[in-house]
Amino acid sequence: MTRRGLVAALALGAVLAGCAGGTPSPDLFVVERSGTNPGAQLRLRVTDGGFVSCNGGPERAISSDQLIDARDIVRDLNDDDREDTPGLLRTRPSLPPRPGSQLRYVVRAEDGSARFADNAADAPEAYLKLAALVRALAKGPCGLPR
Repeated sequence: MTRRGLVAALALGAVLAGCAGGTPSPDLFVVERSGTNPGAQLRLRVTDGGFVSCNGGPERAISSDQLIDARDIVRDLNDDDREDTPGLLRTRPSLPPRPGSQLRYVVRAEDGSARFADNAADAPEAYLKLAALVRALAKGPCGLPR
């Protein structure tokens, strides 16, 4: 191998090594779920790289559809398309439970946080989507019963 070829091969190897050991993807959101049902306690973290971690466990891959749903939920929570109205996370709302509530959620993302119950009155659609995604990720990639 010529000197120029060796230098090129070493440079390519350094670039590839940098890609493999690059910075981790940022979190899209972290949700803490609590409640009265067995298995309700959950801490779920979803990254923009397509991974989920449940209760501090290892990262597990999520499907492309689940990643798209997670990104859509974050956009909905932030109201990124509406400059005149602050997003749900920026206003930090707390929607209390009504009688019969079984689950409570706290969601945190870059723009703020919010609290809501599974049966909160006038819950925005983004909260309902988030609760459904949390359940799907907990039961799917994380292998939890709930």
